[in-house]
Amino acid sequence: MQSRKMLWIGLGVGVVGLAAAVAIVVYRLTSHETREDPTTQRIQHLIDEANSLLKALDEQRHSA
Repeated sequence: MQSRKMLWIGLGVGVVGLAAAVAIVVYRLTSHETREDPTTQRIQHLIDEANSLLKALDEQRHSA
């Protein structure tokens, strides 16, 4: 009888632990916090500037 009780307690603790782990994973996957560091922002700025220069160059080439 004692071992059956311990089995159910262990099973309950395991289920609770598994549920907590799943909840943490779901929370991290669904949280959409974007923490852009300065390097990422600088790279994006350089990409945008390069795209702008390429567009201007393409317009000059077609107008000539």
